[in-house]
Order: sequence, then C-alpha cells, then structure tokens
Amino acid sequence: MNILNKLKETAVSVLPVMAIVLLLGLTFVPLDKGLLARFVAGGLLLIIGLTIFLLGVDLGIQPMGQRCGAELTKKRSLPLLLGVALIIGFIVTAAEPDIQVFGDQVRSIFPFVKKISITFVIAGGVGLFIMLGLLRTVLNLSIKWTFFIAYALLFAMTFFTPDSFIGIAFDSGGATTGPMTVPFIMALGLGVSSVRDDDKNSFGLTGVCSIGPVMAVLIYALVIHSAVLSIQPSAYSSTVDSGAIESFSQIVRHVFHESLISIAPLFALFVIFQLTLLKMTKRQVIRIIIGFIYAFIGLTIFLIGVKGGFSQAGAELGRKLGALAINRGGAWYLLLIGTGLALGAIIVCAEPAVWVLSEQVEQVSGGTIRRKALLLFLSVGTALAIALSMWRAVVGFNLKYILIPGYALAMLLMLFCPSLFSGIAFDSGGVASGPLTSTFVLSFTLGAAASGKGGNDSFGVIALVAMMPLLAIQIMGIIFKMKQKKTAKVQIDYPVEPDNDTTVQEVPDEL
Repeated sequence: MNILNKLKETAVSVLPVMAIVLLLGLTFVPLDKGLLARFVAGGLLLIIGLTIFLLGVDLGIQPMGQRCGAELTKKRSLPLLLGVALIIGFIVTAAEPDIQVFGDQVRSIFPFVKKISITFVIAGGVGLFIMLGLLRTVLNLSIKWTFFIAYALLFAMTFFTPDSFIGIAFDSGGATTGPMTVPFIMALGLGVSSVRDDDKNSFGLTGVCSIGPVMAVLIYALVIHSAVLSIQPSAYSSTVDSGAIESFSQIVRHVFHESLISIAPLFALFVIFQLTLLKMTKRQVIRIIIGFIYAFIGLTIFLIGVKGGFSQAGAELGRKLGALAINRGGAWYLLLIGTGLALGAIIVCAEPAVWVLSEQVEQVSGGTIRRKALLLFLSVGTALAIALSMWRAVVGFNLKYILIPGYALAMLLMLFCPSLFSGIAFDSGGVASGPLTSTFVLSFTLGAAASGKGGNDSFGVIALVAMMPLLAIQIMGIIFKMKQKKTAKVQIDYPVEPDNDTTVQEVPDEL
C-alpha cells in the first residue's frame, strides 16, 4: 500500500472541512483565534492519524479478522463459530470509546440510568446480532428478508417505548460502529464468506450488528418504562465552552487511555486465536503485530486531533450559528442548515471505517463499484441527514416523523435494489456515524440545539446520519442495475460483427 496515496486521500477529505470552518470563523461567525489555531492543529493531526490508522488496519486488523473467520468456518462447528462471534462482539463493543462517551451522554439526560448497565446492554445486543449475522451468512439466508423482519420488529417496539428513548436507541446503533469494531467485523464476515466462495455475501454484517443495540436499548427502555415516564429528561448540558478546553497534556493522557482500551481487547483475542486456532508463521505474526502498533499510534493521533480542538470548534460554531438563526432568522437560518449540509457531505469521507468499507467494496466487486461513486452517494445521504438534524435542532419535532417513513422507504427500495447494494447500504449506515461524525458533527448539532427548541431532545442525530445512506446507496444500486440492463439490451440489439481482416486471416488455416 502506498502511504503517500493514503495521505493524499485523507487530506483531500479533511481539508475542505477545515476550509469551511475557517471561512465562517473568520467572517460571518467570528471564533476565538486561539480556538481556531487549535482547530487547524487538530485537523493536521487528524489527517496524519487517519493515514497511519488505515495502514495499520491493512497490515493487521483486516488480515486477522479474515483469517479468524476463515479458520472458524473450516472447523465445521457452527456452535464454535457462533459462540466466538458472541464473545468477540461483546468484548470489542464494551471497549469501544464511542460507547463510553455515549453512556455519559445518556446519563446526562436520564441520571437514573447506570453507565455500566447501558454499556452492557448495547454490547450484548451487538454480540447477539453478530452471531445472527454470521449464521445468516453460513446458511445463505436472504439479506433483504433479514433486514425487513428485523426493522419491522424494531418499529413495532417503538410504539410501546417512551419517545425520549427512541433517539437514544437508534443512536446506539451508530455509536457501536467505531474505528476498531467495524474493520474487524467486516473482515470477519469476509473471512467466513471466502471459505464459501461467496465474497459478495459478506456485506451486510455491520448493518445487522447495528440492529442489535437498537433492539437491546428498546427492550431496556420497556423494562424501566415506569422510571422513564416518571422522571422528566434533564436539559442537555452543552459542553461548548472554549475556555473549558482541556490542556494538551490532559487530552493526550485521556486519548492514550481510550486508544489502549480499544486496541487491547482485539490484540488479546489475536494472541488467543494465534495460540489455539490460527498458528500463523513468525513472519505473519510480526506483520500483524506491526499493524496493531500502527493502528494504535494512528488512532491516538486521530483522537488527539479530534478532541484537541477540532470538535470544540464545531460545537462553538454550531452554538453561535444556532443563536443567530433563532434570534435573527431569515438568511442566518439558511446559513445554519447550509453549513450542516456542506459539512455532512464532506466529513463522512474522513471517517476511518468509511475508507475501510469503500476499499472492500471496490475489491470484492472487482472494481465494478468504484470507490468514488460510493463515496459520492454516501456524502449526499449524510449531507441530507445533517441538514435534517440542524432543522430539528432549532425547530424541534418528533424523531419518529422522520425515522419511520425513512426506514419504510429503505425497505421499499430493497424490492428493486440488488442484494449486494442492500448489504452495502446497511453497512454504510453504520460506518457513516463513526468517531468524526459522532464528535465534530454531533458537537456542531448539539451546539445549535442548545440555542433552539431541540435542546432537551438532543439524541437522534446519529440515527438520522445512519438512516440516510440506506436510501442513497440503494438508489445507487438501482441506477447501477438499470445501466446493466441497458448495456445488455444494446449488446443484443447491436451484436458485434466479426472483423473482416480476422476472417481473411482464418481462411488459410481452415483450408
């Protein structure tokens, strides 16, 4: 892999975001110069960290996941495969940094919810559904029917769940798909599919896993239903305060700890699998260990960049734009939504898991599905999601008015979309809501919500970001299918005539 190409690709994804924030921060919405300086430094660290992280994923995490999936499948023991999948899903999700942050956010709204309880509920949901996702792959069950039945059950449950917990439940599905979980889950699915000579059936596993925490949190809400109804949600306490930004040394210590907790469970699983299952050569083991080291260093630098000024600038920008839109209306309202639209279109391309997914899609499809086309449709979907989130932040409306029609349309599109694209679409919904979206975009939206009518119902941003790619990528699949049919029709109507020169050359041989 050419690291310079990776550096160029990540820079092209992140620099436009920096340009938008700097343009607004120096003109229409003046931001503190010190905050802008930290934002620029954070952006540069983000580019470097993402490049190194992707190198580590290619060297260590993906090969490990593929080998584990392949070797477990070769054992011909379905209980072993499913049991290991359950354990992997639980351990990796419980250690995901995004889940720790998400638990704190839920507790800030509902103080009676214990962080460890919501963490274990979400981790259990992921573990159970990664097991079901691999079972679907092994039994070659329809990906479309899997999603249809699961989401029909989910939305039936929402009618019995308190409205204040619906956003939390659907946000949890996006929060689980962090920088460590997604590459391993996708590689595990690809490894299982490769043994069955059906690589294209590997897509959809991340999408299935995203259903697990949503259903688990909805069940959890039903269990504590009386407590949710008896206690009013607390007003969301916005953390947007440029003067309260942690010192650099505090950020480094905190991020180092987060990255170590994220990497350690996967590395421990690698050691266990190497001793009991994989039995790789010394050279292969060294290569994977180097990959883990790169992933750890890259993730640490990435998160330092995000938390060292990148997300804080987004929160402050959202707060000021939201206040201007509420107080002055008109053009400021359009500027707020337009900024969200632009940031959503660009920032999704900087997500680590999005790059991993796009590479796998291009590889498995043999180049038929280009990465640029996938990123384009993913950007459009995410842009619309962020625009809706900004509208909801300042106006305020019930999340079900968007989620139920949106997912119903996604189910309808599955009838006309190729199964490969449906699997990619639901995977994309999970990876689009990664750490960068969950920090910068979420901070930007919550900053605006603090000034608008959506401040007390701040959850649902990640849910909307996760939903829109389901529509965008499936529309891409339908377009792709129509082009294939058109090409086939042209070949039938206008068959290629044999070349006259070739015919002449063949005559002496026949004679």
